[in-house]
Amino acid sequence: MTKVILASQSPRRKQLLEWAAIDFDIIVRSTDESYPAGLSPAEVAIYIAEQKNTAVRNSDQFKLYAPATPVITADTIVVCNDLIIGKPEDRNDAIHILQTLSGKKHLVITGVVITSGGKTTSFADATEVWFHPLTNAQIEFYIDNYKPYDKAGAYAIQEWIGVVGIEKINGDFYNVMGLPVSRVVRELGKI
Repeated sequence: MTKVILASQSPRRKQLLEWAAIDFDIIVRSTDESYPAGLSPAEVAIYIAEQKNTAVRNSDQFKLYAPATPVITADTIVVCNDLIIGKPEDRNDAIHILQTLSGKKHLVITGVVITSGGKTTSFADATEVWFHPLTNAQIEFYIDNYKPYDKAGAYAIQEWIGVVGIEKINGDFYNVMGLPVSRVVRELGKI
């Protein structure tokens, strides 16, 4: 497989591509993560991933690569009670988010966009996640020790909170980490 561009600063996405033995470079451009009203949660995740993809493909750094070099972008959102939950703004917001998720089922949706030359593949992968009821002490311990401020839903499944707080999941575990990597590999194989 040829080298690809991962347009993400997420250490989890980087780790997942490394585990999949994909040769990649990282290019990141900041983008506006707002979205038009009326989109479904899956459409929101794909829309934001598309914005990231366009920003990277239009960057001077990308011009150093062949135009057909695949660019992978992703955006992960959490949906609970029909509300999209992004990254927490601060400690209090993180506490509120985890209190909201405590004892409930939520969806983790990752929108992925892969471009190569003039071809674009877009998809969203959804995983259902159930939290056990969490105490305030557990929530505060996790937030104070793991600082999940860069994570949608204020948690990372592969950290302490996932080990003690997740009751079960239905779907791709790696999607909850931030990238449905097995599907990404299959899609790259089609390019």
